[in-house]
Amino acid sequence: MASEPNATTHAGDGMVGAHGSMADHGDAHGHDDHAHAGAALGPLDLRAWGAGLLGILLGLAIALSLALAGGVLHF
Repeated sequence: MASEPNATTHAGDGMVGAHGSMADHGDAHGHDDHAHAGAALGPLDLRAWGAGLLGILLGLAIALSLALAGGVLHF
C-alpha cells in the first residue's frame, strides 16, 4: 500500500488488494462492495393494511368523541 491514504478505501476494511480487485475484502467475504442485489417485494397484504386503516379510523373516532366530551370541540 502507498504511504498516502487511498480515497477509495474505507476505514477498518482490512483490504488485502486494490479496491475492486479479486483480492479486495468484498469478494473475499461474498458480498459486493458497492451495492447489493435488489430484494423482491412480496405481495400486498390487503387484510393487514385494511386492519391498520381501520385501527387508525377507530382511534380518530375515539379522539373525536373525547374532544367533544371534554368540551374542546363544539358542534
